[in-house]
Amino acid sequence: MPLQNLVEYFNDRFGQEHRSSFRPFLLEEGTISALFGQIKIGSVFSPIRLAQKPAEIVGHAAKLKVSTHEVQYLYSDEIENLLSNHPHQAGDFESIINFDRLSRTVHMLNYLPITHLQGALFVEVDPRHILGVKKDHGAYFEEVIGQCGLETKNVVIIMAVNSNYARHYQELVTGLDNYRHRGYQIALKFDYVAQEGQSFDLISKLSPNYVSLSARHLDHVRDNAMFEKLRDLKALVVSTGGQSILQQIDQKKSDLLARNTGFDLVQGNYYERASAPVFSPESLEVGVSANG
Repeated sequence: MPLQNLVEYFNDRFGQEHRSSFRPFLLEEGTISALFGQIKIGSVFSPIRLAQKPAEIVGHAAKLKVSTHEVQYLYSDEIENLLSNHPHQAGDFESIINFDRLSRTVHMLNYLPITHLQGALFVEVDPRHILGVKKDHGAYFEEVIGQCGLETKNVVIIMAVNSNYARHYQELVTGLDNYRHRGYQIALKFDYVAQEGQSFDLISKLSPNYVSLSARHLDHVRDNAMFEKLRDLKALVVSTGGQSILQQIDQKKSDLLARNTGFDLVQGNYYERASAPVFSPESLEVGVSANG
């Protein structure tokens, strides 16, 4: 289905769901965005590469590109809360779910022109979304994916692990399992595995397809046992049948860290700068200004 037709379809669907004439999805110069309050949501795609052979791209991580919009449409009083990283009251969940769904629909539509590159699309889901949806996790997004002519098996659902949600881990595991039953792959994203027991237990329970860490965060860690912890993490991920990713790599030293500690996959601006002539036009087109 042509992109313009898909935009019309999802605008009609939004109007029916919310009993509104508002049409949030926009197609401008071949790119899809969506309006949410006073912000415009777009997409940036950053290649995920083999750590030992970074010329080989195995997927793309979808990141939000957010800009302001001069006209207030809806939900404007909720934007500040939605974009913060703190738990909220149950009453906020519906807005969080709406924002998450808009974002992922934008990502899917923008991903269509590069699906010929194959590999997986990595998209983040807010933990509050998982907690707010009581059953059938992934059903709404599965319809979006199907309408775009794609399959859930090529989509990786990423959840950032945050200590604020520690008491909800079982509910989150249940929600992620629901995604998995629909064919999605699952990824857990950590800044750093500081509390090995709790983090390792979560990985063991869920057996995610991917576990990722942030190189930017590791740059600020002062831990003499860091290498040993990273190798322990790698061993656990392998034992559960998953792969490890070091993301947000901006410097050569982080690339070396990924290789020396056995990470399977890497992602970051370092590879876009270093290999732009090699990966033109894809990396120039989709790998710019990734916001981590």
